[in-house]
Amino acid sequence: EEAADGGDVYARVYDADRPEIFFKATHKNTVGNLDSVGIRKDSKWNVPEPELALVINKAMEVVGFTIGNDMSSRDIEGANPLYLPQAKLYTASCALGPGILLKPQTEWLDTNISISITRDDAEVFSGSISTSQIKRTIPELVDYLGRSNRFDEGVVLLTGTGLVPDADFTLQEKDVVSITIDGIGTLQNDVIIV
Repeated sequence: EEAADGGDVYARVYDADRPEIFFKATHKNTVGNLDSVGIRKDSKWNVPEPELALVINKAMEVVGFTIGNDMSSRDIEGANPLYLPQAKLYTASCALGPGILLKPQTEWLDTNISISITRDDAEVFSGSISTSQIKRTIPELVDYLGRSNRFDEGVVLLTGTGLVPDADFTLQEKDVVSITIDGIGTLQNDVIIV
């Protein structure tokens, strides 16, 4: 009833004027490079989402870029879109790092985002995508993020992913997720159950 047009809310957001922006994590749910990321014990389908992240100061200016891993419990999210906070926001649900490429600008970095997942020292998934695939502009995303919001200590905005494992894949404890963005480095995290 809340959706004026009904139908698939995910399909509709890609063509909407307003981008999908949601709260991901505070510092207590965010981990760094070489720390452990979490998968929910009450979920059966957990995936990493490799993303370019914008580092934004309190004046809502992009001051640099880093790598983000937006961990997601796809079965929880898929059961009902209103479960999105449960699928996205939990202990160790976000990883950032390994550092910040200080580069104030309003254009996307022309680079690639790559991911590799290993299990027992064997690669079980890999892929790569170009930042040229990002649909929204930096000014557009920063504008919507800053509407009716203040970030007195700055904020990191993850830009979304176009690269996830197939539906028959789920992360397991002790898997290692490595996300590389040319020009920034590699964010690497092992997986734990939380």
